[in-house]
Amino acid sequence: MGRYIIEFGMGTDFHGQDVTKAACKAVKDAVSRSCLCGLDEILGISDLNEGVYVHVICAVPRPAEVDIDRVAAQLPVGTVDVRVTEGGLHVPGLYVPDFGDADDSIEAALACVEVEIRKE
Repeated sequence: MGRYIIEFGMGTDFHGQDVTKAACKAVKDAVSRSCLCGLDEILGISDLNEGVYVHVICAVPRPAEVDIDRVAAQLPVGTVDVRVTEGGLHVPGLYVPDFGDADDSIEAALACVEVEIRKE
């Protein structure tokens, strides 16, 4: 069938410089603005793990540091694949050692979440 929905989200880690945390927040942000009720009500798909494929692209400043499994775990249905690319933002923030900061930076991630339907 093809793509059913595309949504974007943004996430940040203000303290800790954790690009995985920022990517997880970006995916949650995207998912929080969509409901897939049409899969059942319009397409008649009752098992949301069969024929439903979720593709995620996350842009972060340091892609090699992203835990892809943690990002994929943010998605409750379907067969999930996650791709990480260089992007996002790395900007100055506030250094607070008690919060686990390594420096004063803020990490920001952008996520694109696509839901694809494949009818066999």
